[in-house]
Amino acid sequence: MNTIRTHADGRTDASVASRALPVAFAAFLGAFLIFGVGFSHVSAFHNAAHDVRHSNAFPCH
Repeated sequence: MNTIRTHADGRTDASVASRALPVAFAAFLGAFLIFGVGFSHVSAFHNAAHDVRHSNAFPCH
């Protein structure tokens, strides 16, 4: 049941179901960036994210 209500001023309210896919995709992408790149053995990926990981106390060595 995807219901989008339009208010008098033009705003719309999207249902929970229509927001679930973008939220799940963002969570998957974030997990991939943390774990996929964070623990990668490819030095280019490691060096690209090295300073950010250390500034957020993410262990990489």
